[in-house]
Amino acid sequence: MGLCAALESFPARLIMCAMTSRKRRRLYFAIALVCAGAAGAALVVRALQDNVLYFYSPSDIGVKHVPADVSFRIGGLVQRGSVVRGPGEAVHFVVTDGRKQVPVEYSGALPDLFREGQGVVASGSLNPHGVFRASEVLAKHDERYMPPEVVQALKRAGRWKEGGR
Repeated sequence: MGLCAALESFPARLIMCAMTSRKRRRLYFAIALVCAGAAGAALVVRALQDNVLYFYSPSDIGVKHVPADVSFRIGGLVQRGSVVRGPGEAVHFVVTDGRKQVPVEYSGALPDLFREGQGVVASGSLNPHGVFRASEVLAKHDERYMPPEVVQALKRAGRWKEGGR
């Protein structure tokens, strides 16, 4: 009794025994190719996750429970009366979408168009106390433009007026 006859109770083994060695090599090559492709795709997805910065409005941060030390962008309006300049280039201000507010800390030169009541987008992360530590702050560049993500967040909050803010 041969090996193939002893393995007849296992359908996959029966098929493998019936295959020629050339077909078996092709099958192994196809399986290896699919596994290598899946591993490559997993590596690409993992690498891209580190480079993608998500955009959130202040209301989204509370709803989506953004964890501390995860990089993302926050956008909204600089709340009136909230800008406090500290020692050196340190600045503290609050970003709002009309519903929620998020305090922001930034150290560096602010854009010339940065001011209270205007649109702003900041890149950075939340600290464990819920304060957004910005590494970059961008202000809208003219009276008619505002980043689309900020416009959508303000529309959801009922604070957007067509034709500009």
